[in-house]
Amino acid sequence: MWETKSIISFEDAKAKAKRRLPRMIFDFIEGSAGREVAAEKNLQIFNDFYLRSKVLAPVEDPKLNADFLNYSFDLPFGIAPMGMCNLAWPGADRNLAEAAKTFKIPHCVSTAASSSLEELKKWGGDQTWFQLYVNRSAKEAWTMVDRADAAGYTTLILTVDVPVVSRRVRDLRNGFVVPFKIGLKQFIDFALHPNWSLSTIMKGIPEPKNFRHGSQNSFDRNASRAGANWEFLGELRKRWKGNLIVKGVMDPEDAKRIQNAGVNAIWVSNHGGRQLDGSPPALLALPEIRDSVGPNLPLIFDSGVRSGEDIVKALALGANFVMLGRPIMLAIAASSEKGLNDYISMLKEEIKVVMAQLGLKDLSKISGDVLYDDIYTKM
Repeated sequence: MWETKSIISFEDAKAKAKRRLPRMIFDFIEGSAGREVAAEKNLQIFNDFYLRSKVLAPVEDPKLNADFLNYSFDLPFGIAPMGMCNLAWPGADRNLAEAAKTFKIPHCVSTAASSSLEELKKWGGDQTWFQLYVNRSAKEAWTMVDRADAAGYTTLILTVDVPVVSRRVRDLRNGFVVPFKIGLKQFIDFALHPNWSLSTIMKGIPEPKNFRHGSQNSFDRNASRAGANWEFLGELRKRWKGNLIVKGVMDPEDAKRIQNAGVNAIWVSNHGGRQLDGSPPALLALPEIRDSVGPNLPLIFDSGVRSGEDIVKALALGANFVMLGRPIMLAIAASSEKGLNDYISMLKEEIKVVMAQLGLKDLSKISGDVLYDDIYTKM
C-alpha cells in the first residue's frame, strides 16, 4: 500500500504554504533583500551546471552517509539556522529537532529561535548546533556562548554576514516587526487564515525565547550585529573549545583569513539572498573558496538549494556538506510535521536517483568529475 505524501516537490511545499499562511508570515519566510535578484539568481545558477550520467555501473543500495567534523550523519545535508520558526506553524522548533534525530542530520539552532537553546538541545540531542549573532556590544553574545557550553553544545556557528539587517521590501510593505504590531491590515490578513491564526493564538505568539531566558535584554530584530568582527573571532576561537564554524563567507580572501584564525569549517552562503541583493550566486563563490582554502578544510554550503540534485551539484563543486533553510520552513508551513518529514525523505530519494544516474553508489565519490566542465555558463 502506497503512503500518501503531502509534499513531492519544493513547488508543492511553497504553494501549500502560501495558501495556509497569512501573507505577512509567508513573505517573511520567502522574501529577500531589495528587488530579490540575488535570491532568484541563487536558484537559476543550479541550472547552468550539468551532470555527467554514466551507465552500466552497479548502483544498488547507495551509501548516503557523510562524516563531517567529528560527526557521522546518515545524509549529506542538514537544517540551517532560522529565526522564529514557530511562525511557520506552532511547534515547528520541536518538529525540526525531532526530525533531525529521526533522519540523523544536524539541526542548527538560531540565536533568534522561538524556543530556548536549552530546550532545543534537549529535544535534538548531540547533532544540535548553536548559531550565534553578535550585536554591537558583545556582552550578550558571550552570555549566549556560555549558555551553549553549559547546555552541552559542541559545535558553534558564528554568522558574520549580517552586520545590519537588510531592507526587505515585503516585510516593510506588510508591517512585519518583532514583536508584532497588529493594525487593521494585519488583522484582516490573519482573519483570512483562521487555521494558522487560531492555532498560533492557542499555542502562544512566538517570540525569540533566547532573549527572555536568563537575559534582561529584549530582542531588536533591526539592531546592529556588527560585533562579529575579526577581534571577536579571535577571542571566540580562544574561548570556545568545540567545533567553530564561520557562516556567511563569499570572498576567497576572507575565507583564507578565517581559515588562518583556526576555525574548523567555513560556511559558504549569501544568506539566501536575504542580505545583499547585488551578491553573485553563492554557488559561484563555492569553487573559488575551495581553491583558496585548499582541499582539507571542511566547507558547508547553502543558498538556493531546493532539491536532491542541487545538493549533489554543491558537493561536486567543493562542499563537504549542504544546509537548507527556506524550503524546510515552507515544508512545515505546508503540512506541519508530516510536511517536514516528507520533504526530507524526498531529498533523500532524489539524491539516490541522481547517484544512480551518475553511476555512483558511494556519496564520497562525488567530485568535480561528475560535472561537465565545458558546457556551463558563468555569470
